[in-house]
Amino acid sequence: MHLQRFSRGFVNRGDKTMWAWRAAVARAGGGGGGGSRGLGRRSSSSSSSRASGADGRRHRATCAEDADPPRVLITGGLGQLGVGLAKLLRRRFGKNNVILSDIKKPPNHVYHSGPFIYSDILDHKNLREIVVNNNVSWLVHYSAVLSAVGESNVSLARDVNITGFHNVLDMAVEHGLRVFVPSTIGAFGPSSPRDPAPQLCVQRPRTIYGVSKVHAELMGEYYHHRYGLDFRCLRYPGIISADSQPGGGTTDYAVQIFHAAVKSGHFECNLRNDTRLPMMYIDDCLRATLEILEAPASALTTRTYNINAMSFTPSHLTQEIRKVLPDLRVTYRVDPLRQAIADSWPMAFEDSTARRDWGWKHDYDLAELVQAMLTHITPGNRLAHAN
Repeated sequence: MHLQRFSRGFVNRGDKTMWAWRAAVARAGGGGGGGSRGLGRRSSSSSSSRASGADGRRHRATCAEDADPPRVLITGGLGQLGVGLAKLLRRRFGKNNVILSDIKKPPNHVYHSGPFIYSDILDHKNLREIVVNNNVSWLVHYSAVLSAVGESNVSLARDVNITGFHNVLDMAVEHGLRVFVPSTIGAFGPSSPRDPAPQLCVQRPRTIYGVSKVHAELMGEYYHHRYGLDFRCLRYPGIISADSQPGGGTTDYAVQIFHAAVKSGHFECNLRNDTRLPMMYIDDCLRATLEILEAPASALTTRTYNINAMSFTPSHLTQEIRKVLPDLRVTYRVDPLRQAIADSWPMAFEDSTARRDWGWKHDYDLAELVQAMLTHITPGNRLAHAN
């Protein structure tokens, strides 16, 4: 039913016209639509000042390469990142050209915001029907079982993270798709350099989540060299967002602390106060994802990139939040499983390759992250009083 609903007339005239207009402006050297740094940002003037001329030229050249916008499928779309990325891509390529999918029923606001369909990545036939019926050209593969949850259900993590990924690879090769798959700080292990973790080094993770992500990196690179697959991958730090709940990862505390600070003024942290990990605000993460998707293939010297923004400990984060909410009380009850995972991960990423190849540059440091999170979380009495 859903497939039939979205397989006909999926790209409306307005979406095609908007994309053609952007491409024409790009060919003329204008700035219509803006570079990707201007999407989903705080203001157009602010983002314009941050984007370099080289970045703008690179994105305009990319836009001019195709007369039609890509048709994007996002799997695992109801997780922490999918809804935000769909919003960003719809603003760029047109509402009806970005299909959000998951195996769960979406909230009403998500369902009515743009195309949503059922998609089970473990069902090879279902995935093929979606790709064919909706003329998909780009596939963003967010379906995954995260680190802490994966350790409690290894067989499920293996099925979703490895078997499901193989199905995505098969579809991509069969239908000539551009594929984006996120990797993670969890793709490194205790024998990896930790401060910082370089672009290339020994990885050998100790979790099924990490093992599956190293597998994805290597399989994607192999398929690129063997079959010409346009595979692109970013190693995400811990991602911090006010709009979605954590999904069972080891860095979840860095989201939960903001909600607790606003609602009750007390937070119990499950990692040691000196556990330093790389983190990134969601706006930077989503922008980086769009930028790597749009980057010319000729600019990419590798298929998997580190991206970095900031690193901090629970203690550092608490101190920064207390500048706004000075009465915040944080106690510690360390979860041995999550702590062991965190102790095997990098403290920071070295990301000079991404900055050189496609102009990656983060916008949010710790102070800006805290301000953005406290601004976007629904104000409670404590935050209103502090302000």
